[in-house]
Amino acid sequence: MKVLFASSEVVPFAKTGGLADVSGALPVNLNSSGCDVRVITPFYRMTLKSDLQRNLLIDNIEVQVGDRTYFGQVWEGLLKSSVPLYLVRCDEFFDRDQLYGTPQRDYHDNAERFIFFCRIAFETCTKLGFSPDIIHCNDWQTGLIPAYIKSIYKDNPFFSSTATVFTVHNVAYQGLFKKEKFNLTGLPSYFFDINGLEYWGKMSLMKSALIYSDVINTVSKKYSQEIQTEEYGYGLERVLLSRKDDLYGILNGVDYEEWNPLQDRFISKHYSVKNLLGKKACKKDLLNEYKLPSDMIDTPLVGSISRLTDQKGFDLLAEVMDELMELDLGFVLLGTGEQKYHELFTCIGKKYQGKAGIMIAYDNRIAHKIEAGCDMFLMPSQYEPCGLNQIYSLKYGTVPIVRATGGLDDTIQDYDMNTGKGTGFKFKEYLPEEFLNSIKRALSLYKDKKRWKNLIKNCMACDFSWEKSAQEYIELYKTARAKRA
Repeated sequence: MKVLFASSEVVPFAKTGGLADVSGALPVNLNSSGCDVRVITPFYRMTLKSDLQRNLLIDNIEVQVGDRTYFGQVWEGLLKSSVPLYLVRCDEFFDRDQLYGTPQRDYHDNAERFIFFCRIAFETCTKLGFSPDIIHCNDWQTGLIPAYIKSIYKDNPFFSSTATVFTVHNVAYQGLFKKEKFNLTGLPSYFFDINGLEYWGKMSLMKSALIYSDVINTVSKKYSQEIQTEEYGYGLERVLLSRKDDLYGILNGVDYEEWNPLQDRFISKHYSVKNLLGKKACKKDLLNEYKLPSDMIDTPLVGSISRLTDQKGFDLLAEVMDELMELDLGFVLLGTGEQKYHELFTCIGKKYQGKAGIMIAYDNRIAHKIEAGCDMFLMPSQYEPCGLNQIYSLKYGTVPIVRATGGLDDTIQDYDMNTGKGTGFKFKEYLPEEFLNSIKRALSLYKDKKRWKNLIKNCMACDFSWEKSAQEYIELYKTARAKRA
């Protein structure tokens, strides 16, 4: 099966979130399962700074965006030494410090940038003679591709049997633009109506994909159900309900070559479920990184790695922080996000110096050290399509404390004191006292070393590798092709 995998970010070349992790791992596993998969993604400034070996594949591709003609290049590299990677270069659009905008606002021409990206994906296939059975689209940045298949390329024999799969990684980010931008798409005018791209007088690229894709999936089963409700659908719940028979949930896997305490290149000492001694050495190393007292080695250490936003539950954490710091624990944080949280946690670091370590940054090396060195990991999200850090935490024997939503609910089993079964601590209601109580439950169990060790072993025995999820995607591709036929 021939698959074009279209994504606006791919690890390790460009990343803002979990989409990049998925795009860097799933195609490799699809390739191992026998698919002829090619990945197409923008060639950002961030990508230029990577050590990716690449060569110019196609020069001077003309792409029409509204009344303007832009010229792009396609460079070729390899993802994990096995999957062809097509890098779309147009410096006017992609040679910028960030992928989608500054901390203050989105780039003003994001519509133009990703109209260009969607259009050049078709031109690239045509020039390479690669007629895909499936174009796998990911999030709003690729949301026009299904609409183009159903319009501009409808009668093009090169794409006559091409089906589209659209993966919703986060329905809250919808690619909303002024209606005037619609004319730039090149789509027939009747596509801008209530049954098409129009959304409350604006153009929605997410809605485009939800309407015109052959099948849709989200990155966990629970999230596929949640987004059909008013609470989680962000205004698109009726559209999703209308496509419920074509909506599936496939849990993200993780890359255990990258996230594995047995071989992690960033941590001070390797360890496994059979020999946990190295975890204590990793904790000592983490305390040193954050300049926290070495005598905290026997104190429970709680960590968080995240975008600092309300969605990730930082309003809850802010409410309980002072009470949390009164407990017998240490706390480390790594992340960037909303300015209010930058300021809040900077103040917390100063107020609780010697007990709380704060890094307002993203550093992959430190992220690995937190997963290995902490005893517990916090993810109190308002909603979470899948989440990856809780799955990484399981592998490292770092007990997750999560809200029972989306992928967090699908991946973490609440610990049962009576049976000793479970892989973490969950709370359901989005309330600060519920969150704090779940932390206190974990701290109470931590004192019972035998039970705690058994819990760690439960966590580390979990397997969320990509192989199973990749097979589910292959079945989804077959479903999409059947619908297209």
